Amino acid sequence: MAVEVKTKKWGNSIGVVIPFKTARKLKLGPEETVLIEITKKDNVLKELFGSVNFRKPTERILKRVRESLRADG
Repeated sequence: MAVEVKTKKWGNSIGVVIPFKTARKLKLGPEETVLIEITKKDNVLKELFGSVNFRKPTERILKRVRESLRADG
């Protein structure tokens, strides 16, 4: 199960809190041992960069938008 959480400073360490709903769903209690896979989440915009394939050049898209705005106004 993947859960997105924020890290928090605890003394000289960094910790995470398992949300209540997740703990209840997994039947977790205090002092249990769990295995956690840690992956740092990168900037979402960086992840999306290059993944969108535009079929039309930007100039053509802007031209159509401008034309439609002129026709409406």
